[in-house]
Amino acid sequence: MMLIPLTSPDDPRIDAYRVIKERDLVGRGGRFIVEGRTVLDVALSPRNRFALESLLLAESRIEALAPLLAQAPQDLPVYTASQAILDGITGFHIHRGLLGVGLRGEMPSMAATIAALPEDALVVVPLGITNHDNVGGIMRNAAAFGADAALFDFASCDPLYRKAIRVSVGGSLIVPFAREGSAEALLDLLTAVGFELLALSPAGAATLDEVRPARRTALLLGAEGPGLPDSILARTRTIRIPMRGGFDSLNVATTSGIALHALARGR
Repeated sequence: MMLIPLTSPDDPRIDAYRVIKERDLVGRGGRFIVEGRTVLDVALSPRNRFALESLLLAESRIEALAPLLAQAPQDLPVYTASQAILDGITGFHIHRGLLGVGLRGEMPSMAATIAALPEDALVVVPLGITNHDNVGGIMRNAAAFGADAALFDFASCDPLYRKAIRVSVGGSLIVPFAREGSAEALLDLLTAVGFELLALSPAGAATLDEVRPARRTALLLGAEGPGLPDSILARTRTIRIPMRGGFDSLNVATTSGIALHALARGR
């Protein structure tokens, strides 16, 4: 393991970590940030679909993280710094003292991602989901219940946004995903290769427990509040999760977990 002590927050070798709050919104040259011990455990495991470029750790955490760091490739640079230098690099206090930079690499297109799916497949399709916590929660549930892919329209936020990765507890690094194009174009691709489209809506025609998933099933999720537009619902089989009367709906990430669990059990 290559431990590289830093003596200044201005060291050019760690430019990718600099002021990460502001730069999250504009990207960082094909890189993304992983944060926290649980996510790093996934990032250093064979389950991670992406390469790591480096790690940046608070020097006070090195001893406690030794078993975890033993998984790291020998040629992976591991920068260490005092908490003061670490905070100067990132622009705010990183209380976990543990960051990494991953490399996005060449991302497959939506069509290629769908073409690579197995013959029996369950995919989750979030449409217009712009809240990073919800995207992270959906990716966490997709990993937990064995979804074969997560397919986002371009109106949804990036699953490799720092907060989305953190909320996903590494699910964003495990589950194959694509983010591209319009909702209508995505549904065209899924329909063409035999997917049944199930759309969650409080006004769904069938209840979730009445559904027996097809060999190829796509679970569509809309944003909280507006939900899925009528033009999308008209192309799908609509389903609902029964709730106590007078209550509107669940958080979309919670909904995804309930629905993915039920559909995974029914496969």
